[in-house]
Amino acid sequence: MQEKGRRQQALETPRAAGLAGVVFALLLAAAIVLVRLGIPEGADAVTAQGFTDSGRRNALRTALALVPFAGIFFLWFVGVVRAHVGDAEDKFLATVFLGSGLVFTATMSGAAAAAGAVLAVGHPTGAAPDLPAWDFGRHLAYTLMTGYAMRMAAVFVCSMSVIGHRLGVLPRWLSVLGFLTTLTLLFVSSSVPWAELVFPAWSLVLSVHILTASRRTRPPTAAST
Repeated sequence: MQEKGRRQQALETPRAAGLAGVVFALLLAAAIVLVRLGIPEGADAVTAQGFTDSGRRNALRTALALVPFAGIFFLWFVGVVRAHVGDAEDKFLATVFLGSGLVFTATMSGAAAAAGAVLAVGHPTGAAPDLPAWDFGRHLAYTLMTGYAMRMAAVFVCSMSVIGHRLGVLPRWLSVLGFLTTLTLLFVSSSVPWAELVFPAWSLVLSVHILTASRRTRPPTAAST
């Protein structure tokens, strides 16, 4: 029994893993802001003259460097959330939750690749890229990010909110916040700039709640072990 208890304790989610959601939220928010700043919209987007600024190109390069790490920490974040829910999770909702998270990661990687293509078509001397290539890459990057990745994020948030509400692992206010985030990502993010930032904001709030809840429950667990 003691050996079994030691093995079970060794397999518990590391306390440091709870910070994965916080790191993911900060990295994703920074990447979204830098992409918005690096790939201009409005009049500059039509003429592609705004992309000749070296500051915007550097912002986009930084965003592309952050996206893979955001994806890695997001996978850790998914694991932490599932560990917080426990074995009582509904299999159907858990499958939707996990699947939407994986699709979100893949779609964000595709959006980053499209943004990298926009960066690649720029002339090395800083001249404006060709308009057809510029328009194609810019629209592809924003469509993948706001049209597809954020809708997968909406499914992710909605399934987590339903699981948390049914099992009582999330407070009522956090479930309501999740449903509001879902509606924003589904119907607003593709038409309102910067609306996609609600997803990392929700992830940050959820991560802080999980960290707080794990600190409250860890001492009794350790005592019982």
